[in-house]
Amino acid sequence: MIRENSMIFIILLIFLISSCLEKSAYEPEPICVDESLIDPNTACYKIYDPVCGCDGNTYSNNCIAINSGVLSFKEGACN
Repeated sequence: MIRENSMIFIILLIFLISSCLEKSAYEPEPICVDESLIDPNTACYKIYDPVCGCDGNTYSNNCIAINSGVLSFKEGACN
């Protein structure tokens, strides 16, 4: 009985370790900000219509988010 439990434990441990390795090896980090798109010289309108960037920052509007290199955002301020 102890030998069977040890074998099950070892199999589960191997499965868990291999699943963690697969995720880190095959799932790249999502890119949220593309630094090549950052353009501080582009004029944006001064309307406050907040958006929440994928980086967790609230931007005054979508124009400012886009010119900050943010690739995705949703309407409304971040929590």
